[in-house]
Amino acid sequence: MSKNAVATPVEDVARGRLLARIDWLTLSGLAFYHLVALYALLPWFFSWTGVFLCLAGIYVFGTLGINLCYHRLLTHRGFTCPKWLEHGLAVIAVCAFQDTPARWVAIHRRHHEHADKEPDPHSPIINFLWAHIGWLVVKSPDMERMQIYSRYAKDIVRDPFYRKLDKPHVYLGIILGSWAAFFFGGMAASLIAGQSAAEATQFGLSLLVWGVFVRTVIVWHITWSVNSVTHVWGYRNYETADDSTNNMVIGLLSNGEGWHNNHHADPRSARHGHRWWEVDVTYLSIRMLGLLGLADKIATPRRH
Repeated sequence: MSKNAVATPVEDVARGRLLARIDWLTLSGLAFYHLVALYALLPWFFSWTGVFLCLAGIYVFGTLGINLCYHRLLTHRGFTCPKWLEHGLAVIAVCAFQDTPARWVAIHRRHHEHADKEPDPHSPIINFLWAHIGWLVVKSPDMERMQIYSRYAKDIVRDPFYRKLDKPHVYLGIILGSWAAFFFGGMAASLIAGQSAAEATQFGLSLLVWGVFVRTVIVWHITWSVNSVTHVWGYRNYETADDSTNNMVIGLLSNGEGWHNNHHADPRSARHGHRWWEVDVTYLSIRMLGLLGLADKIATPRRH
């Protein structure tokens, strides 16, 4: 490699100098969410309403936001829906704190183009931890927003709505707004019910900790497990050119994203579960939208 050439993350790992590329801002954000989520272990921050909102939020923000909108709709165009619904789902996905629509789409499309090869943003070819979380906290020059958008997300940034969501103050404003909605919504409901200010504060914080931080961390690890686990352990229905597998545990936890070998065999299909036992809640949600007249041109698996 020439003196001025930029080393790849693989080369930096081999040379033991990856520390120089750490994205400390991203690492701090991930650490902050995990640390706040740990408050759920303290009884003072517990409420059954908070637990319910956490579980419901895994479906709303994880399944509808990330799986259905970011992945199957925006990235692969596995179905169509009205723009107002698409944009609304994108805002919900932003609250999952997995980056803006344009960058999420661009990274995933690059993953499919180079699956399990060195240019893959999150391949386990480096190691399992890299595929799960390491790639998120290491700066990579060829993953800069404008550079990756021009190749992988032209259709997304063509939409003024998504360009606006890419602005840091808008993106972070939505996330902070979701914090406020859980906390102040909980406080208001508690005060209306006749509880004291101290009780209302405790209830609001329980909804914030469980409904935002615990839920977000759980959805993060479910999404990351598709990048890591399903490229290492599982079974294969199709002989694809990558190491993708179908993993039963991740398939169920992720509401269908873990049938990853099926997905790599037919990326555009809105249905990832191809066998009868491969339950795909995300696809069932898309079919429900179809029944309501809110989804059309739903792509199904091609005959192989």
